[in-house]
Amino acid sequence: MQTNSITSDAASAAVPAGISARQVGRFALRYALVIILALFLVTLAVSNHSFLTFSNMNVILIQVAANALLATGATFVILTGGIDLSVGSIVGLSGVVAALFAQDDGAITCTEAVVLGVLAGTAIGAFNGLLVAFARVPPFVATLGNMTVASGLAFVASDGQPISGLSDQFLALSGTIFGISIPVAVMIVVVVVAWIILARTKFGMHIYAVGGNPQAARVAGVNLRANRFAVYTISGLLAGVAGVILAARATAGIATNGTGYELNAIAAAVIGGISLAGGRGSIIGTVFGFLIIGVLDNGLNIINVSPFYQLIVKGLIIIGAVFVDSVMNRSDD
Repeated sequence: MQTNSITSDAASAAVPAGISARQVGRFALRYALVIILALFLVTLAVSNHSFLTFSNMNVILIQVAANALLATGATFVILTGGIDLSVGSIVGLSGVVAALFAQDDGAITCTEAVVLGVLAGTAIGAFNGLLVAFARVPPFVATLGNMTVASGLAFVASDGQPISGLSDQFLALSGTIFGISIPVAVMIVVVVVAWIILARTKFGMHIYAVGGNPQAARVAGVNLRANRFAVYTISGLLAGVAGVILAARATAGIATNGTGYELNAIAAAVIGGISLAGGRGSIIGTVFGFLIIGVLDNGLNIINVSPFYQLIVKGLIIIGAVFVDSVMNRSDD
């Protein structure tokens, strides 16, 4: 009896009053992204002294900028319980369209070329929205179909060749402003605006409601069709912006520029805690998601890890993130 009493007292001392083991576990899961990112940074810094330098950190931010835009769009879509597989092809199409009108001998300005490129992406996104929200085509099917359509349009518009000879004004989009890389500046602005929308507006609240409980949202007066249409349009718009930025960085509009990017975008959102079931997660988690992927890609390249092994590592991380999401969902039941 006395031994049991001593054991009980020791357990009470190990866990502060009012805090259960379950709460400690949830705390660890909640801040797992911070811990994982910190571990990656420390491990890679120890492995290669050139990793944790200002210049390399800047390179990482520039490299993740496009994926950050796509992951932000994916966050909006997945929060409603949807999926968008077309953004990679939209990146290629938008870059090609912008490049066609941004050539040195073009008749329109650089600004107009950028707008046309972004509009091309927005149009495909809106078409996705129409199919999902109004025609009730399953998101996977609708966006998979438009992935092929957008890719085909990009190849037709470019005749399968890179569109080069771009104006200096257009190429300047890959430069700096006030000492900050323009792609990084765009990324920061987009993430901040997305956070405000999702955390501080009625539209953001409706997005969570549509993904969390569509029936309850409908009863509460939320327009499910309008919200679903909006998130796919936003995803297309951000993919269009990413396409223009990548075309400027590559100094050419290339139809295949965004190949595979949709997987990285979805991976960043899922790693960041956006539930594939919808209605759960935050843009802050997505930020950690695309930073983890960016740090991992850059660090593994620096220490000369084979790209094939990098794919395996990234896949295992995605599986782990989905497992954590599954655990979190079970713990709420």
